Amino acid sequence: MHEKIVEILIYLIGELRKNTPLNDIDLSVLSQRGFSTTEISTAFNWLFEKISHGDAIVTETGTASPSSHRVLHEAERMVISAEAHGYLIQLRELGLISDMDIEVIIDRVMMGGFMAVDLDEVRAQVASLLAENHDAPGGGHRTMLNGNDTIN
Repeated sequence: MHEKIVEILIYLIGELRKNTPLNDIDLSVLSQRGFSTTEISTAFNWLFEKISHGDAIVTETGTASPSSHRVLHEAERMVISAEAHGYLIQLRELGLISDMDIEVIIDRVMMGGFMAVDLDEVRAQVASLLAENHDAPGGGHRTMLNGNDTIN
């Protein structure tokens, strides 16, 4: 389920980058893609908590670290698919993950003994990492809502 939340966040941040106010984002698109009300509410909860903590949600494209771009080592390229690596770059450019987050994910994959990692596995790793970061010190909140919870 966490992977779905990340996909919703990608859509929401993409809309915010188009200068669409949060209240004006067309959520019917998400419903049509098969996301539940709980998943959509959870993504909004994540955004609202980041905003309330003063975190920048929408960053300028490429400002995550303008002077460097992570290139995979030959051994990493043998394990991590190009599509999965591209997904990490997309999330970095959107500001959802940092350069350090990419390093953590790559380290987890390489130390995890995977023979090959595709897009689905990287999505799971990203979702896990975002949930961990979200539940870090200063907590008192929960990333996932119960099945019948919504945010009004």
